[in-house]
Amino acid sequence: MSIIKKQDFIDSIADALQYISYYHPLDFIQAVHQAYLKEESIPAKDALAQILVNSRMCAQGHRPICQDTGIVTVFIEVGMNVQWDSDMDIKAMINEGVRRAYMNPDNLLRASIVADPAGRRKNTGDNTPAVIHFDMVAGDKVHVNIAAKGGGSENKAKFTMLNPSDDLVGWILNTIPTMGAGWCPPGILGIGIGGTAEKALLLAKESLLEPIDIQQLKQRGAKNRIEELRLEIYEKVNELGIGAQGLGGLTTVLDVKILDYPTHAASLPVALIPNCAATRHAHFTLDGNGPALQTPPRLEDWPDITWQAGANTRSVNLNNITREETAKWNSGDTILLSGKMLTGRDAAHKRISDLLAKGEKLPDGVDFTNRFIYYVGPVDPVGKEVVGPAGPTTSTRMDKFTEMMLGQTGLIGMIGKAERGPAAIEVIKNHKAVYLIAVGGAAYLISKAITSARTVAFADLGMEAIYEFEIKDMPVTVAVDSRGNSIHKSGPAEWKNIILKKKVG
Repeated sequence: MSIIKKQDFIDSIADALQYISYYHPLDFIQAVHQAYLKEESIPAKDALAQILVNSRMCAQGHRPICQDTGIVTVFIEVGMNVQWDSDMDIKAMINEGVRRAYMNPDNLLRASIVADPAGRRKNTGDNTPAVIHFDMVAGDKVHVNIAAKGGGSENKAKFTMLNPSDDLVGWILNTIPTMGAGWCPPGILGIGIGGTAEKALLLAKESLLEPIDIQQLKQRGAKNRIEELRLEIYEKVNELGIGAQGLGGLTTVLDVKILDYPTHAASLPVALIPNCAATRHAHFTLDGNGPALQTPPRLEDWPDITWQAGANTRSVNLNNITREETAKWNSGDTILLSGKMLTGRDAAHKRISDLLAKGEKLPDGVDFTNRFIYYVGPVDPVGKEVVGPAGPTTSTRMDKFTEMMLGQTGLIGMIGKAERGPAAIEVIKNHKAVYLIAVGGAAYLISKAITSARTVAFADLGMEAIYEFEIKDMPVTVAVDSRGNSIHKSGPAEWKNIILKKKVG
């Protein structure tokens, strides 16, 4: 029998969450590096370079890989012979560990969790509570798998109840393109098969905790049906040509993980959950001999990749930008932005909508005339930082506000991540505006381009407030130009055709 002390458990949880906020799993970095080395698509290769540079910077600076520091998910197995020395239950101890990790003044993490999700959606302020899955097992140890899952990838989770004779692989291949790029590919696909609806989803989530080993599997060959499925889905998804950040390219997924469970004879439950370019998870075991703290990796294990703007990159000053200038931009162009821009995401857009609907003015300092808005919810700064990691959020959530923003506020451009929906693209075209993307998964790198930041409105919204950023050479790509051309349509279509020709040839 082992005795697990409260403080040891809490410290282990807090340490793991801090660790995964700035250290990618090494197998993930190696897989991204291999994808970078073989990538032929220039926009995709550029995005992969930014992800690798950002990862190394975070490992060195101990700051978050992504501004969305995630919802904490814990899989815990408690041995039947474990005894606890604690005045708190297991859920309370886990949440105390989460609280301490996210409130750590040396590396503040963004609090993203809201209570009353169907109502007021008030932020809990410390990223609690965690989502906890508990199991009792044989033995005298406590095994913990812990992850921080970003909303961009979690929102792309899919579930279906197929008939037993239906084409499972076909459903996946039809589903992946509908997920867009908001999950920040390249990442890992977690697939759960069998059980019941909730069991399949749980299997998909748990599979994402396994190490990346698809290349080793390709070398030795499949030994069972699940391994055959992994290889088939891996090859066929990458043949879709979606590529890094959905820009078109050779690598969309780095691995495919599958867990299955016996199911009813009339059923075939299938769940699909992606992990993003900010893959974050850790594992530890407590045996009663103190906390289980993570071992830092060697920085030498990160590839020595640098990022620099290409020769055809255009430098733009946002302080004197005009529609005439943005009309010259083409979908796929790379641009370095400097000057001042405003920020805003879901909650800020809703408040703007409410004010305009009532005929009221926008708050002082909020003037979008001939300006750009950046969809971002940054991490709070620490030390001498102007702002914490500040990567883009998924732009499609703002699609329903696009007509209002372009038609009523004078806005001429937007910056976010991933594709825009057909209706939003039509609005952009009608108003001769533009939509740009920054790389999801490069939040710390992007923050280094921000030279000043101040809150201008809706301060009570925390990370969802409207800020004014002054930036210097922030790298972005024109995703939708003023004529309605979208790189997220043309890029994958082009690379799907290129991959098909290579395969046939």
